[in-house]
Amino acid sequence: MKKHCNSAMESEVRAKRVKSRGPVRRETRDVMAELVGKLSKKMDAKALSARLGEEYRRNAVCPNLDRLTVGMDLGDQWSHYCILGLRGETLAEGQMRTRQQEMAEFYGGLAESRVVIEVGTHSAWVREGIAECGHEVLFANPRLMEGSKRRQRKNDRIDANKLARLGRVDPQSLHPIEHRSKEVRQDLLVLRARDALAAARTELINTTRGLVKSMGARLPKCSSPSFAAKVEEAVPSEVREALLPLVRLAAALSDNIQAYDQQIEKLASKKYGHTKLLRQVKGVGPITALAYVLTLEHPERFAKSRDVGPYLGVVPKQEDSGDSQPQLGISKAGDTMLRKLLVGSAHYILGPFGPDTDLRRYGQRLCERGGKTRRNGPR
Repeated sequence: MKKHCNSAMESEVRAKRVKSRGPVRRETRDVMAELVGKLSKKMDAKALSARLGEEYRRNAVCPNLDRLTVGMDLGDQWSHYCILGLRGETLAEGQMRTRQQEMAEFYGGLAESRVVIEVGTHSAWVREGIAECGHEVLFANPRLMEGSKRRQRKNDRIDANKLARLGRVDPQSLHPIEHRSKEVRQDLLVLRARDALAAARTELINTTRGLVKSMGARLPKCSSPSFAAKVEEAVPSEVREALLPLVRLAAALSDNIQAYDQQIEKLASKKYGHTKLLRQVKGVGPITALAYVLTLEHPERFAKSRDVGPYLGVVPKQEDSGDSQPQLGISKAGDTMLRKLLVGSAHYILGPFGPDTDLRRYGQRLCERGGKTRRNGPR
């Protein structure tokens, strides 16, 4: 009994010593045998077929080896195309006008194909016309694709050829994206039009104030909507004739912005009623809530809620290399207008007029860190 206890204690001591020394080196033969076993399970025919089928249903983006592949570099006036055959050979190259009629005629007479386009100003309506002709359309994300800085030659013809070849054999490298529906894009136009008017009004107000300062005077402080009413009489007489048109134009813009605000309120309350959930947060109004809902459109496409931050560009960029792990600014990817609105809401929540809430206290704890956070290693 005593010997048995001693041997058990010795075994425990040896185990602790081994554990303190770190992982035990294993024989290469054992490691390779285990690796081969794992790979054999993964390469099992039935399991592989089921897995590939599931990935295809989920991503629906696989190499295109049984149809034609068309790469198209869209331009404002002319677009270049490149058509690849089943073996990857170049069948045709050319250009066409970036017009709906020309696109419909070209793709209407083409056999079923995969069409690869870089996302841009015209890509949304081009996609609708091409899809109506029965073709598959992929949109490449130029921000995530390998850039053209290292290329010695770059032109529209080469870009179209590159898009076609990547879309044929390696579509995942395109980082394909999906356009929003036409209805959502139309509703977003209201927000973007209002944003453009607000930017123009800000520019007019700043210009007017700056010109008055150059004459040695100052205009009274006021909000943007009340600018025209409060400063019209305060403009110095010597520059009054020159600056009053700017003041009145700012007043006209304010009236139009107010009309947009009413339209946005109506959209948010009647068509997108779920924006009321977001507006429960003090500091989030109808414009921010509607912009958030329309920009995301289908929240279920995000596997985790934390994926929304990178999508909107409010997470730090990363350029790690070896031991160098610099802390950089946010990536600023995604929709600029929504990111600006979210930052404005955050400023209100954390500012002097923000109510005392759990969200405000959480933000204040983050602010208390101060400065840059040093990263000691990968996380």
